[in-house]
Amino acid sequence: MLSTLKKRLGATAGVLAALATATLLSSCTSTKMPSAVTPGDAGLPAVPPVQHITGEVPPPAPREFRAAWVSTVANIDWPSRSNLPVAKQQAEAIAILDRAKSLNLNAIVLQVRPSADTIYPSQLEPWSEYLTGKQGQPPLPMYDPLAFWVAQAHARGLELHAWFNPYRARHATAKSPLARDSFASTNPASVKQYGRYLWMDPGDAAASKHTTDVVLDVVRRYDIDGVHIDDYFYPYPIDAPGAGAGAETAALDAGNGGAKRELPFPDEPSWQQYLLAGGQLDRPSWRRQNVNQLIESLYTGIHREKSWVRFGISPFGIGRPDRRPAGIVGFSQYDKLYADAELWLAKGWLDYLSPQLYWPVAQAPQAFGVLLDYWLAQNPYGRHVWPGLYTSRIDNSAKSFTPQEIIKQIEVTRTRPGANGQVHFSMAPLMQNRKGVSEQLKANVYQSPALIPATPWLGKEAPGTPVLALRRDSTSLNVKLTSGGGKAVAQYAVWARYGEDWRFSVVTGVQGELTLVDDATGKINAVVVSAVDRLGNESPRVTVRAPFTAAAK
Repeated sequence: MLSTLKKRLGATAGVLAALATATLLSSCTSTKMPSAVTPGDAGLPAVPPVQHITGEVPPPAPREFRAAWVSTVANIDWPSRSNLPVAKQQAEAIAILDRAKSLNLNAIVLQVRPSADTIYPSQLEPWSEYLTGKQGQPPLPMYDPLAFWVAQAHARGLELHAWFNPYRARHATAKSPLARDSFASTNPASVKQYGRYLWMDPGDAAASKHTTDVVLDVVRRYDIDGVHIDDYFYPYPIDAPGAGAGAETAALDAGNGGAKRELPFPDEPSWQQYLLAGGQLDRPSWRRQNVNQLIESLYTGIHREKSWVRFGISPFGIGRPDRRPAGIVGFSQYDKLYADAELWLAKGWLDYLSPQLYWPVAQAPQAFGVLLDYWLAQNPYGRHVWPGLYTSRIDNSAKSFTPQEIIKQIEVTRTRPGANGQVHFSMAPLMQNRKGVSEQLKANVYQSPALIPATPWLGKEAPGTPVLALRRDSTSLNVKLTSGGGKAVAQYAVWARYGEDWRFSVVTGVQGELTLVDDATGKINAVVVSAVDRLGNESPRVTVRAPFTAAAK
């Protein structure tokens, strides 16, 4: 996410506020090209939950990716401050996950590598100072925060996507000295000073290999559902001393991104090495090639390790200048960050794209719907497009969004085939319920749970038909769910009919049981269940109607 945004939110005590109100809500190289998919596989609009569904047979299970970023850099979301006692770190994590579950979100995108440091034990990088207060210092008592997050998320039926910053080696807010085993300490020639930041040079082979090794290490060791890369490739340009406000601010506020006098990124040594080796590209194209090679390497490496782990990127939301729709203006990630997201989609190197569409629907130069349509048009392989929403701009500033703006943006995504989800930046406003946003999301657009859209290009085999065991008493129906064989079950999709109304719920594969309670609408008279694997593939349905018997398949 934009570092300017992080600076604005750095003082936010989001999790602490949430703990006090926890009851607010009750409920360029050679790669084999990927195969294309038909729109019917993954390109349908999101199916939002609908109240008062009637009929003999319920509709398909609602599907929509609903996630929020959890930033660890500068303690924006978690933990609320560095060196927080372990028990409080864990309590804050649980509060975040419980809030996500209560809002009917189905995924968390957790920042696990904020600045070439980690929130998990690693042989490759030091512990993050945002966790313990000092880079390289482990939590005391010792525990594995990432393993904790994964386990707690999965227990609640939430996916956990591990979010990495690919090249930042030290953040401007850092206070502790670099650890001796940090990449900046062990490979100083590969790391450049840029303003108040340290930055791994994308043109340096050792730097890119290190980032790839770090990501694949997490893929191997943790049961994550996705790998997520943010928008920091080459850094957002800053102004040379005395030149005024920089391009970071211009980007966030939809300026043209043209700083008065930009401080050049100091990659002259790697550039000269490229030229001496016979390189023919111009410097901007060479920089984009460096980033492209990292993206391709990550995509192939991740799926080689675990075929089901999805790879996603959240680039800046305005596309390359030569392809933009008429009337769209603003910062160029293509020219300034050297991020060619259009190419990544064209090559099929992503499983999902979350462009940061951080402007209002009605702001014509950066219109939300126009930009969303642009990204969908760059997507020949039908990859998921889950736009990032600027929910954190619900604040007390003059440029504050209203909750209705975020709801409107969600409603826009639901009208676009292929735009079957969204990601909120960040959890802080949802934890604080700023201007009632959490309540309004739950009441208007997140009324019921939803399955995550399937990812058929990574595998289409579905689990076996589940087996149900039901027990009826005077006021409730207990449903036990077991796998019918075949692929492992991640979740069960459950429709229950109360009188004439169908209601949808999701049960984790580990839990495998729920109790449905009769209410004023009527007694439960039918249950429809399917098994779902972690790629979203769904088994045939089982239907059981009253009077309920023991077991059904």
